[in-house]
Amino acid sequence: MTLDPLVLSRLQFAWVIAWHILLPAMTIGLASYIALLEGVFFFTGRESWLRISTFWTRIFAVAFGMGVVSGVVMPFQLGTNWSRFSDATANILSPMLAYEGLTAFTLEAGFLGVLLFGRKLVPPWAHFGAAFMVAAGTLFSSFWILVTNSWMQTPAGYRIEDGIFHPTSWMAIIFNPSFPYRFLHTVTAFYVTTGFVVMGVAAYLLLRKKSVCDAKLMLSVTLWLLTLLVPLQIFLGDQHGINTFQYQPAKLAAIEAHWERGAHAPLTLFAIPDQKAETNHYAIDVPNLGSLILTHDANGVVPGLKEFPRQDRAPVAITFFAFRIMVGIGLLMLALIAAGLWLRFSRHLYDRAWYLRALMLASPLGFIAVVAGWTTTEVGRQPWTVYGVMRTAQSVTPSLTGLDVLISLT
Repeated sequence: MTLDPLVLSRLQFAWVIAWHILLPAMTIGLASYIALLEGVFFFTGRESWLRISTFWTRIFAVAFGMGVVSGVVMPFQLGTNWSRFSDATANILSPMLAYEGLTAFTLEAGFLGVLLFGRKLVPPWAHFGAAFMVAAGTLFSSFWILVTNSWMQTPAGYRIEDGIFHPTSWMAIIFNPSFPYRFLHTVTAFYVTTGFVVMGVAAYLLLRKKSVCDAKLMLSVTLWLLTLLVPLQIFLGDQHGINTFQYQPAKLAAIEAHWERGAHAPLTLFAIPDQKAETNHYAIDVPNLGSLILTHDANGVVPGLKEFPRQDRAPVAITFFAFRIMVGIGLLMLALIAAGLWLRFSRHLYDRAWYLRALMLASPLGFIAVVAGWTTTEVGRQPWTVYGVMRTAQSVTPSLTGLDVLISLT
């Protein structure tokens, strides 16, 4: 049996980041939620807001600490497993990661101390300000990390000399073509993820008849927020898809398991993609809907995987199913929000056990959708680390052995 260091390094990075991303998915949304709670408490003085904020701040602190620990491992791997990639892209990516540490992590970590321990030590406005700064720090962190990832997806503002990337325009690098869409789509996903966790906890408390007044307030406010955020997320996902259609057509073709270029493309709801035979088995298609969704034109031409060399195609089955898991969860979330609105207006939001149990079961849905979305965008980028420019096979550390990676992965 041959241990391929490339395959094992990809598996190791995927394993680490798949666990790590669960923590920012909670802390980024929770930081903004706590800032909202602290702000309302500051302006109204109502104790319920304080109790809810105190409760979630404890959970935020634990998740933040775990996020730091798991996050440190990721850039460490860039040196151990992906030194060729690090050497080639250091002039562009290193400043981004440094800015994340300087402007984001320092900000949120510094003010987290005030948020956790300063309730009785600083004036109320300062405590609210600390909550706001922690939330701002998490968003700055998201900004720089997603700048880095988006540049790898849609590289811009660079030149290559002797295999090394050099910046030519920092504005083009930072605001590369996919960044605005990826940033808004990802941060909104984190907000939605947090919202469903909050509603699940509120539903649990209502079913157990504990802290009923606070639980009702949690559920009501979060449902209003998600009533705006879930449809917004679906819209942002559509816009991100159009951007992918323009700049990463091979990825889009893999997402849709679309083999032949053409107009009036169907939307494949389900299939078993066969990459070797370049076809789909057991396909369930809706005629013309693919073109309408992907191009906003029923006559729009959709790219096919056969346009691209076999060695430039992403693993189709993984990308295809991950995307459908993400979209399916989004539609399920929309249905739960619609049901909640119906119960709210019929004055039964807090006393329908079936809905409260559904919210409890839905608590992890956001995390699953986030991992599925990350899988879609990262596996769909293959076989490139820098899309269309630098291959993943060219990025791995040359002296690395499969045994080295297997030991560290284990």
